[in-house]
Amino acid sequence: MADAVRVVFLGGLGEIGRNCAVVEHSGRCLVVDCGVMFPDPEMPGVDLVLPDFSYLRERADSIEGIVLTHGHEDHTGGLAYLLREISAPLFGSALSLGLARSRIEEAGLLGRTEMVVLADGERRRIGPFDVETIPVTHSVPHGFAVAFHTPQGVILHTGDFKLDLTPVDNRRTDLARIGAVASEEGIRLLLSDSTNAEEPGYTRSERSVGESLRPIFAERAGRRLIVACFASHIHRVQQLIDAAVACGRRVALLGRSMQRNAALARELGLLSVPPDALIEIERVDELAPGQVCVISTGSQGEPMSALALLAAGENRRLEVREGDVVVLSSHAIPGNEWAVAKVMDGLARRGAEVVHSGIAHVHETGHAKRGELATLLAIARPRSFIPVHGEYRHLLAHARLAIEMGVADSEVLLCEDGDTVLLTDEGIDFDGEVPAGYLFVDGVVGDVGTGVLRDRRVLAEEGVVVVVVAVDARSGDVLTGPEIISRGWVHAPQSEELIEQARSAVVKGIAEAVGAGAWDADTLRRAARRAVGRIVNERTKRRPMIVPVVMEA
Repeated sequence: MADAVRVVFLGGLGEIGRNCAVVEHSGRCLVVDCGVMFPDPEMPGVDLVLPDFSYLRERADSIEGIVLTHGHEDHTGGLAYLLREISAPLFGSALSLGLARSRIEEAGLLGRTEMVVLADGERRRIGPFDVETIPVTHSVPHGFAVAFHTPQGVILHTGDFKLDLTPVDNRRTDLARIGAVASEEGIRLLLSDSTNAEEPGYTRSERSVGESLRPIFAERAGRRLIVACFASHIHRVQQLIDAAVACGRRVALLGRSMQRNAALARELGLLSVPPDALIEIERVDELAPGQVCVISTGSQGEPMSALALLAAGENRRLEVREGDVVVLSSHAIPGNEWAVAKVMDGLARRGAEVVHSGIAHVHETGHAKRGELATLLAIARPRSFIPVHGEYRHLLAHARLAIEMGVADSEVLLCEDGDTVLLTDEGIDFDGEVPAGYLFVDGVVGDVGTGVLRDRRVLAEEGVVVVVVAVDARSGDVLTGPEIISRGWVHAPQSEELIEQARSAVVKGIAEAVGAGAWDADTLRRAARRAVGRIVNERTKRRPMIVPVVMEA
């Protein structure tokens, strides 16, 4: 009887981001990715959302390493936080490790890990794990699908992928190798990217974006171009540089991550820039507008990104002017639409022409659509299937597609964060749940909990009322106050009558409590809160946060 193999999902199932999973056998663990998720509007003040690391923290001595499928933040952005909890080596392509390294170095945690470069098609032993890297095409170069050759057969994790037949670097998804594994050993379990499982058809090649950019650039001769895209999308940056140079423009990079990633890509030979094509951003104003193309970060409308600061007129290195052309070479991540729209509106108010994917083909997804997912299923012929990477509706659509493609209904598991799956000689089944809640980052890890977020939402939606009163510790008599301080509930100068009613209610409530023989501070605080709460609810039908402060004298 072969050893059982467990797969644990800590993030990325039922959401976009926080991708993190664990493969286990022989008492050892191998982590696959560790990403972040951007907060939604229901998380005021939160900077990032991480997976819950408690499961990994409890097994720190059993972790052989962390394998990275590719270099995007939703797969690597949590590493600097995880390495505070555990020490483990990182395995990935040179680019993936290079992109992750900067965050880890900033956190001062390079001493907690070792970075091991994996090549395309490499097969490496990591503890008891037999790991093989299979090239896939995505919107960041050198992504991997990862095949785990386990006692229960091959577990294939696709990572994020698409089937681009004409990629910019000619590095295609290696369907031949996937087919060979399926024919020789068979694929016991396929874990596959579900982001575009609802989208029919096939994605267009990344090269098609470059073909669209050239006429957009040529038609706007004499005007300054500012193009925003993901800093990790090296192929997009390459095509932007090529289009700019073809139109006689020189290129300036705006944003720290754009400059850092471009330098890394050039060092690794992944980005080719003609001599003298690049100029410092400070030199842009020395050239005529038609001779300039600025490539910027901030395509997702992040509050402090280069593009957001441009839209607000607060970027210290560049200013948007009347007649400038701003191209957003991206799609908004789900949940970011409002932020992107705000940035576009700000740019338009400053006189810029805004070109985006809704009106021109300036972006192409890096995630396989339904036709490509069906093709992969046909080639891989997995015995079992679990959709990963996507919101619940994406996972559901992908699960149904797998059944249409011939995977037995009983062998398709629809998992969510926290689910554990066990592979045995008898088959595949759920094996309990583990902690997989959100870990919020607001300045430092652990600074924010669900209670804090709930309080922030109340403050944002209903406001706060603070009641300050001093009482005699012996008699319970009110000595001073009560003073009513309101923020976000009513505007005090225009609501004196309401404030006065609240004061009277507090005095009466405290008197009733004292009359009942209880005048300790806790009892009086509760009395003050109830008294104000009744007035607030009766008169305004609102529910602000009420903070009673009772001082004993």
